Amino acid sequence: MRWTRPLAVTALCTALAACTTSPTGRSQLLLVSNDQLNQMGAQAFDQYQQELPAADAKSQRYVQCVAQAIIAELPGEQRQQNWEVEVFKADEPNAFALPGGYMGVNSGMLDVAANQSQLATVLGHEVGHVLAHHANERASTESATQLGLSVLSSSAGMESAGGEQLMGLLGMGAQYGILLPFSRKHESEADMIGLRLMAKAGFDPRESISLWENMQRAGGNAPPEWMSTHPSEGQRINGLKAGMQQALDDYQRAHTAGQTPSCPRP
Repeated sequence: MRWTRPLAVTALCTALAACTTSPTGRSQLLLVSNDQLNQMGAQAFDQYQQELPAADAKSQRYVQCVAQAIIAELPGEQRQQNWEVEVFKADEPNAFALPGGYMGVNSGMLDVAANQSQLATVLGHEVGHVLAHHANERASTESATQLGLSVLSSSAGMESAGGEQLMGLLGMGAQYGILLPFSRKHESEADMIGLRLMAKAGFDPRESISLWENMQRAGGNAPPEWMSTHPSEGQRINGLKAGMQQALDDYQRAHTAGQTPSCPRP
């Protein structure tokens, strides 16, 4: 159809206007405003608070101590946000950071992260997602992919049963060929950003390897990597080892400057 061509051109122009780079220099497509993301972050955090009870006070103080050391190393705009950090009583070892300055940790994560540096690995990784605008990039990529499939469907006459089947296969191809690998790329990038954040805060980056070894033991069976949104623990460990020397240099500079966090574990 004739109208699909200007639609595709408009989408391309919008995408080009929204292109930027991540903290590691990777090209990104960002279509969602910061205000929208911050609002979504606040809503998600509020929902989490409603669904799960808060953990005990000692766990709260411990996680907040580690989190504040990480936050102190953030760029100015993110550092000045009024970060809300909370530990939730839940056995699943999970943690997250959200746009708008929200950080949450399940109490089960404290059973996997054996010390403050391992916990700093987790928190640095989650904050790395925020610094690299991964939520924005994920939403933008999914939106652009759906738009592209819609334009293709309209322009190629895919309304028949056979056409619908082909579109289903194209959608699966987009899922496994674009969106899932994109998530694995995000995870690896957040690992690298988080590794340097924790080291600059004075936490031992070598403990990041131990953390993911613990996660590997706790993880059990996992789906095939090509169907997973996360790299395997083995791949993560190899990536961390590749960036370890730079992180150790950051760690030594932090200690020379007197940054030696001491967060009592509950």
